[in-house]
Amino acid sequence: MLGISETKITEIAQNISMPLARFSLFLVYFWFGALKIFSTSPANPLVDALLKQTLPFLTFNQFIVCFAIFEMVIGLLFLMPKAFKVAVSLFFIHMITTFLPLFLLEDQTWQSFLTPTLEGQYIIKNLVLIALVVTLIAKHNLKKEGAK
Repeated sequence: MLGISETKITEIAQNISMPLARFSLFLVYFWFGALKIFSTSPANPLVDALLKQTLPFLTFNQFIVCFAIFEMVIGLLFLMPKAFKVAVSLFFIHMITTFLPLFLLEDQTWQSFLTPTLEGQYIIKNLVLIALVVTLIAKHNLKKEGAK
């Protein structure tokens, strides 16, 4: 491929995969959190509907700022190798809350059986983020075992 051997491509991929994965998670989390703070996130109406069903005692404005900061912190933590365990823990908490609308707000996340709305697709794509984090966990633990 482009005059580069498969071995060299594999070596490059191995060298950049962890930093690229961490940066990608940072970018997605920080950016999407920032959009919520500036009230420009297309997810805000869905967050508001979920909030009304699960935490009706909080106002949307109170919650969205805290939720946005939570997302931005997760993103920042993924940039810090020493904070990896904390980032992963917060990530999975976030994923649980993110998937709730598929079950609690079916009218907004499903058009019909197995046909998600755009919001539903937005949520389902998080399976890719979960796969990425699981891969990072595996590589992180392999790296630790190799150091012993």
